[in-house]
Amino acid sequence: MLMLALSGMRTRWITFVGSFVALALGVGLIAATGLALAATFDAPERGPERFAAAPVVVRAADHLRVDTPTGTRTKPLDHPGPVGPRTADRLAALGRTVEDRTFPADVTAALTGADAKAARTGADAKQPRTGPGTTAARTGADAKQPRTGPDVTAARSGADAKQPRTGTGTTAARTGADAGKSRPGQDAEARVGHPWPVAAAAPYGLTSGRAPAAPGEVVVTTRPGGAPLRTGDRVLVRTPAGNGPRTVVGTVAGRGFEDAVFFTDDEAARISPDIDALVVHADATAVRRALGPDSGMDVLTGHDRRRADPDPDRDSRALVSVNALLGTAAGITLFVSAAVVASTFSFAVAQRRREFGLLRTAGATPGQIRRTVCAEAVLVGVLASAAGVWLGAEGAPLLVGRMTGAGLAPPWFALGDASWPLHTAFWTGVFVATAGALVSCHRAGRTAPTEALREAAVDSRVMPASRWAAAVLVLLAGLGLPALALAVDPGDLLGRKSYITRPMLLVVGFALLAPVLVRPVGRLLTWLPARLPGATGVLVRENTAAGVRRTAAVAAPVLITVALAATLTGTVATLEEARAAESRTATTADFVVTSGQEGRPMAPAFVERARAVEGAVVSVSRSTAVTVLEEDTALVTSEARAVDPARLAAVSELPVTAGRLSDLDDGAIVVNEEWLTTRVGDRVTVWLGDGRRASLRIAAVLATGTGDNGVYVTRRNAGGAGVDRIDVKVAEGADRRAVAAALQSAGAATGTRVTTRAEWLAATGPGTNDQTRTGLRMILGIALLCTATALANTLVMATSDRVRDLAVLRLAGATAPQVLRLVAAEAVVAVGVGAVLGGVVAAVNLLVVWGALVLLGVMSAVVVPWGTLGLVVAAAALLAAVSAVLPASLALRTRPVELAGARE
Repeated sequence: MLMLALSGMRTRWITFVGSFVALALGVGLIAATGLALAATFDAPERGPERFAAAPVVVRAADHLRVDTPTGTRTKPLDHPGPVGPRTADRLAALGRTVEDRTFPADVTAALTGADAKAARTGADAKQPRTGPGTTAARTGADAKQPRTGPDVTAARSGADAKQPRTGTGTTAARTGADAGKSRPGQDAEARVGHPWPVAAAAPYGLTSGRAPAAPGEVVVTTRPGGAPLRTGDRVLVRTPAGNGPRTVVGTVAGRGFEDAVFFTDDEAARISPDIDALVVHADATAVRRALGPDSGMDVLTGHDRRRADPDPDRDSRALVSVNALLGTAAGITLFVSAAVVASTFSFAVAQRRREFGLLRTAGATPGQIRRTVCAEAVLVGVLASAAGVWLGAEGAPLLVGRMTGAGLAPPWFALGDASWPLHTAFWTGVFVATAGALVSCHRAGRTAPTEALREAAVDSRVMPASRWAAAVLVLLAGLGLPALALAVDPGDLLGRKSYITRPMLLVVGFALLAPVLVRPVGRLLTWLPARLPGATGVLVRENTAAGVRRTAAVAAPVLITVALAATLTGTVATLEEARAAESRTATTADFVVTSGQEGRPMAPAFVERARAVEGAVVSVSRSTAVTVLEEDTALVTSEARAVDPARLAAVSELPVTAGRLSDLDDGAIVVNEEWLTTRVGDRVTVWLGDGRRASLRIAAVLATGTGDNGVYVTRRNAGGAGVDRIDVKVAEGADRRAVAAALQSAGAATGTRVTTRAEWLAATGPGTNDQTRTGLRMILGIALLCTATALANTLVMATSDRVRDLAVLRLAGATAPQVLRLVAAEAVVAVGVGAVLGGVVAAVNLLVVWGALVLLGVMSAVVVPWGTLGLVVAAAALLAAVSAVLPASLALRTRPVELAGARE
């Protein structure tokens, strides 16, 4: 049997080369994405950074812990609290302690003499310089007033509320001519402030100058590519307590996890009174004993000290998006590769029906034919899979390099030493090859000899009952599951996993029905060409109808690629348009001001000046979170905004489905329809961003929408969050220009960017970020590569098998250019058939997304990616034409009489 298989492969080497290339490429892609995916399962192990030299670090617990009947559940807190003064005093009795405070301290590069003098002008720059207990110019609702209780301070709880979670970057806002009084063209460099005594905990060591000793003195970190700060420079520093020039009296080498500015201990306490962490030089056991079991504090030693670092989970979080992207790419690669390889093997077996008929006539049994084809498939599968594994191992470093270069993965991302993706890819290739051949050869093996010989001339009865049954079942599943989701949970259809996997069922269903759909779709596409003068159009129509298997094999990869391209890009664009429509409807403010950097509060001075603008209705809000225990088993955290209910209605029109927003107060909450409890007046038990437990009354319920309609609470339940957004509405009868000028002036003085509603909508509207676009391109690129290989292989195989047909056309009087045009036209029509079927799949999926949005209360148009579809179809058509014309032109070099007399 093996010798017979080798003999068949040698005789029909063109067919097996095409199958080999398609399978090797598919396995290579699976191996490469699998190796990269395996590297995302474990983030690099980092030790403590900010407190690497600290013996014991005490900070407020950063995780919520709730006991349930099934065990203790934990969730990260959005705003961990500070270390209370009494706790600090109690621990000071055990040994030397160092108080850590973390706050924004943005630095503008060295000022000239005139700039430094100008920087002290304006009310916001004139902040008191001395006195550790002196509060900055922060009054009213945003002032840092202590709450009741011995160990609880109010408005700013923990480093999470006061600093960005990354160490580098620039502030989002350009400040204009008066912004911070910096020189034109300069931006403030985003940094974080600390008291100088805590620098030894890292440890930071002076590389020049000395430690700060007076309120106007600072020490800064330096790094390659950062602002060229040197000892003696005068810089403008923006802090929550105001802006002012400082003198750089020393520098320390940056350690990579933050860009810092160190102040004297007293000035840091004035800027940020809360103690974010406490370094204790004492025995950890004694510290835990002094705190007690219910203190709400974490005592960190050894490796656990990294939990007090800026964003200790940044590496794991960075890998989440990489894992999702590679997981999606691997899944699509596996699906597309399996589909095109199975299609290629199926067509290769279909080409050999005459050979099978002759073998049956010579006495071969159906089992012998099956075993022969299976042996060939296993042999090709093993060789191609081995080659694909080698390609994947060589290509994985290139894939990782491209991802890091494009910003899809962090710079430190690298391949690990996992080998299971190579084994998985190899055996997947062997299985796909064998399964594809078995399914295809089953019918040939059980067909009578005379019937097989008759079918070799014309494709008839191309759909057995088993294929009909499989196609109907798959299509019912592909249509029934979305219909069920629309009835039960429309929001589930908007998730990435749903809109990526949902098209696959429909793709498989249409691919199974392709032999039946090819004729009507082909006749539709060739209706006009067949009525034009000349015989080319008629021949294309008839050859497409006669060569159903050939046309279906060419259309299958195009169907897959068009369906995926249109569904992925169209769904993402549609959801973005829906979110933009929600924003346009919900936000009625004339101006929208944001902090510009995630995790950073807005300058208190700007908040005060904005509230004082005459003719402006100002709504201040804060980002926070609330957590609820669902069904006594799972903690679910929802994003929330803390608002002033009296001002909220003036700047927004939220999609309320029950209750009234005006009923929101300190004892109430506004939820959306995704919550388990949605009846107005019922009470829900929640945990706030700082871990406090509260029982709140449901005041109103919002439509779910695209998922951005979150939860609303009041400032009292904000969990210590700082102001990060201000919506401003011009009061009726007020001067809009005057309000805009006052806001711009306040923004320039505090480094805050003020945008109009139109500018804010444009910045947050449709148009995915670069990483999303690049990720989609990578996924579609993989699908296109598989499609290109399958198209080229199938058309080379098909055209090489039609040399006698081409010779008959030449003998009938057709010229070589006419024959080549005919071959190219047939290839393009086959691509068109695949594009039409893929377009139908995409249309169904996009309509499902639109229906889900309508049911969720969002009225938005479906966005069809015509440009992407046009490029995909055009590229496929061009490749198909070239792949068909090249082997045909080579075949036409032989005399037609010799080709017409050729036999298999």
